[in-house]
Amino acid sequence: MPVARHRALLVLEDGRHVVGTSFGAEGETFGEAVFSTGMTGYQETLTDPSYRNQIVVATAPHIGNTGWNDEDDESAHIWVAGYVVRDLARIPSNWRSRRTLEEAMRAQGIVGIAGVDTRALTRHLRERGAMRMAISTTETDPQALLARVLAQPSMAGQNLVGDVTTTEPYVVEAIGEKRLALAAVDLGIKSMTPHRLAERGVETTVFPADVTYEQLMAIKPDGVFFSNGPGDPATADTQVALLQQVLAGGTPFFGICFGNQLFGRALGFGTYKLKYGHRGINQPVKDLSTGKVEVTSHNHGFAVDAPREGSTETPYGQARVSHVNLNDDVVEGLALHDAEGRLTAFSVQYHPEAAAGPHDASYLFDRFVALMEA
Repeated sequence: MPVARHRALLVLEDGRHVVGTSFGAEGETFGEAVFSTGMTGYQETLTDPSYRNQIVVATAPHIGNTGWNDEDDESAHIWVAGYVVRDLARIPSNWRSRRTLEEAMRAQGIVGIAGVDTRALTRHLRERGAMRMAISTTETDPQALLARVLAQPSMAGQNLVGDVTTTEPYVVEAIGEKRLALAAVDLGIKSMTPHRLAERGVETTVFPADVTYEQLMAIKPDGVFFSNGPGDPATADTQVALLQQVLAGGTPFFGICFGNQLFGRALGFGTYKLKYGHRGINQPVKDLSTGKVEVTSHNHGFAVDAPREGSTETPYGQARVSHVNLNDDVVEGLALHDAEGRLTAFSVQYHPEAAAGPHDASYLFDRFVALMEA
């Protein structure tokens, strides 16, 4: 039967407001307004822990047409604070669909607004930058809602790792013969990452974000991995100190997204907040060592501040930028080499597990396996 539609109000911290129709759960939600440029993959987006405390604006005009299945979740539940779309599909059409997008959001208490000119809203965010926002199905006064938006904390300075990390260690077994053992630090890990490693014979033990160096080394890992995650990397001092111990101990390291930012900090570089960030599955990234351009998946609002050319001496070896974004020259990867020039650790800002290219970045998992075997 048709779902009753109610008025919903969207208010940005600069005072701009839009009236649309509600979908998903009723109520009120606050978060940082960000936009995602992917034409598909909304289920993976909504269940990505990196979107904690963010309200996602979908630039693709038609959302929900493939419904919601039981296979594509990147974590146990939806993490976005809210969802903004232009045209919500009335009926999903996909053989794997088990429920509608709206049913999934309603079941998990996620507030959404439809009927919004999301392209205009995206242009506004590109010009003004990511900012605080609210969606409400209960408040009708934009000024009253704006006052509550301005009372919310900004994303800069937020430590959100503790909200998304696992509470207990767990193991993702290798597919087929076990070749290697990996210790992964869960900063908001997506389920596809250990799966990509399992396909290569890697057994991954996933640890909480507050794991100690001794606990990591207790499983005698062939390598250490730091995952993606939400929040400001400048707040993750505990994890940076842990990573410095890993680098000093000589264990091979690989980091993705938030893990890339923490790797940068561990090497002595700073981090900063991007104006509106990179989110979507169509970001062009250049590998500086090969000149190859990859189509990549992104979700980050912070970046590493490191020199694009030359190497930097660190206590752990020579560090250099390995990848850059061709849209805005943002650092998209780091590499660390020892005195003999051998690769010992590396990271990327984008998501190779997401298969946006679809296979442009899969070589990074092979590179890490080779590094651990060596």
